[in-house]
Amino acid sequence: MSSNIVKAVCPHDCPDTCALHVTVENGVATSVKGDPAHPTTAGVLCTKVSRYTERTYHADRLLYPQKRIGKKGEGKFVRITWEEAIATIAEKLKPLAASNPLSILPYSYAGTMGLVQGESIAMRFFNKIGASFLDRTICATAGGVGYKYTVGTRQGADIEHTQNAKLIIMWGGNPIASNLHFWMRVQEAKRNGAKLIAIDPYRSLTAEKCHQHIALLPGTDSALALGLMHVLIREDLLDHDYIAEHTLGFEQLRERVAEWTPERVAEVCGISADEVVQLAKEYGECGKRGEASMIRMNYGVQRVHGGGMSVRNIACLPALTGAWRHAAGGTQLSMSDAFPKNTAALQRPDLFPEGFPRRTINMSTIGDDLLREASAEFGPKVGAVIVYNSNPVAIAPESSKVAQAFAREDLFTVVLEHFQTDTADYADILLPATTQLEHTDIHSTYGHLYMMANNPAITPLGEAKPNTEIFRLIARAMGFEDACFADSDDDIAAMAFNKNHAHAVHFDWSSLKKTGWAKLKVADAPFANGGFGTPSGKCEFYSETMKRDGLDPLPAYIAPYESAASNAELAARYPLAMISPPARNFLNSTFVNVQSLRDTEGEPHLDIHPQDASSRHIVQGDKLRIFNDRGSFEAVARVTDKARPGLVVGLSIWWKKLADDHKNANEVTSQRLTDMGGGPTFYDLLVQVEKCIPAPTAIPTTAA
Repeated sequence: MSSNIVKAVCPHDCPDTCALHVTVENGVATSVKGDPAHPTTAGVLCTKVSRYTERTYHADRLLYPQKRIGKKGEGKFVRITWEEAIATIAEKLKPLAASNPLSILPYSYAGTMGLVQGESIAMRFFNKIGASFLDRTICATAGGVGYKYTVGTRQGADIEHTQNAKLIIMWGGNPIASNLHFWMRVQEAKRNGAKLIAIDPYRSLTAEKCHQHIALLPGTDSALALGLMHVLIREDLLDHDYIAEHTLGFEQLRERVAEWTPERVAEVCGISADEVVQLAKEYGECGKRGEASMIRMNYGVQRVHGGGMSVRNIACLPALTGAWRHAAGGTQLSMSDAFPKNTAALQRPDLFPEGFPRRTINMSTIGDDLLREASAEFGPKVGAVIVYNSNPVAIAPESSKVAQAFAREDLFTVVLEHFQTDTADYADILLPATTQLEHTDIHSTYGHLYMMANNPAITPLGEAKPNTEIFRLIARAMGFEDACFADSDDDIAAMAFNKNHAHAVHFDWSSLKKTGWAKLKVADAPFANGGFGTPSGKCEFYSETMKRDGLDPLPAYIAPYESAASNAELAARYPLAMISPPARNFLNSTFVNVQSLRDTEGEPHLDIHPQDASSRHIVQGDKLRIFNDRGSFEAVARVTDKARPGLVVGLSIWWKKLADDHKNANEVTSQRLTDMGGGPTFYDLLVQVEKCIPAPTAIPTTAA
């Protein structure tokens, strides 16, 4: 019996990007474990990825191409050959490409974070054809834009130093569920005497294990940050030297935040003034003692109307106290810009036909945009969509419109997938893609500083093919003869990182495949001496760039679209705010069909505060209907004070077909966009909740 260990990497949308050891026996992957030598993975995997073989060898894996034989959405298919599948795709795309290629649209996101199987050959194909661009906003753009206006780059504190912090604020995230290896460092810091504070409308698993939980109203984070700045300045809890040398616009900031008293902040945020003052003092006094304070922001902060501004405001705080002086201090939202990715070589934007018009469609408004008719403003009606690395019918906002759009009989739809997801049910052609254990890839990350190699551990199951090979086949059938479509996956991986970048390690793909990972050369405290990526080179409290972009150049508060304070008439009908953060056992809509994980998660449920439950005569275990003007879905009541009064929480994202009512939380979410970055507003909504009334049981009649 032959056995070996293959070095691989977790491909999923998580900042941890774990290094994997895949054990293979006689060609079969028998286990997936964390690499014990990798400094951040440290041999530990989450419950999801530790079951990766269960997902790879799942009985429902798609193993051969199929074409639709029923109505769209019914999920009825028949097996076909690859030759027929590719010929059909080319036959449908060629007339659209000839008449108006903007009618062709890709839809993809982070089903894999790999630079090869993500956007390499795929983007070369769409650039060559002159297709519409997809604005990939659904996760991180609002916060990324707000952060970059302030700091200048998506880079922050290295989590490998977190254990040395004395104050750690987890703002808008639940790292136990979504950033496990950061949480391991936090626990070490706690043992070293650090204080842990969670800022979150919901008492998550993480908040329960912190010393303090501040349960503010959804969408009010920017107001809390303004209040903290007010107190820091009022109490002179500042690093004046750092402010003078490495920031821009302090006097304008002082004037702006003067109006944000703790009392005003408390009213907006639904917390006490004492909580505002005490948090600011803890944060400022930590700096005065010369100790490190770390703010770990996560993307929950920015999924509201003012989400970009919220992140911007929070990003100002470390520069006021000098927290950036410490390797374990400052803040982190993402480390994405630390990586010297050679995107132009990977995606070849130069292939886009010169002189062709360009159009960008926001993935967060896909429901509306796929239903739009042709117009001078919009351009041609979308006639074909190719979906890969995503499941829009489950994950995009205002789900009923998304399903309605994908149900168009005149919309030619191709889906590359591992399983027959909610979106796959609407495909005209359904193609089997390989999983991470079956293909080559290379990864950057957004939570630590390692470039990562994924080696294929097993031969692809059935007739599954890598995304790259599928797009090569389509390109060939379309008649594209450019040499770049012949690049192998190894060729593409070898061009992923630019060796001449100042932060790069010496990068050699063949070496990286053997070692599995290598760390970038980045200063332990990247902004200890300034050097921000902004036009001024400083942390910009006042941003001229924001002013030029039509935004308030100073930190501000932008109220939610839907709240009692901003929309009283709507709140009278729908009095409860709702958020839908990730369930611990799912990763977006990935892993929902893995039976062991779904069994652990149970069924779709809604956390509701006892006060709100009592007024609606709801008790634990009741089946509930959650609704607003956009739609409704059902879930089982969990009556708990984890949800603050006025808030309900539906952990997500369930496949719609696996829920009793064939719906999920995105039935009630909105296609409205954030203040900057064009991001979705998943956590900016109001709903009403009522007990489901069971249909009356029919009384049998007897013949006279």
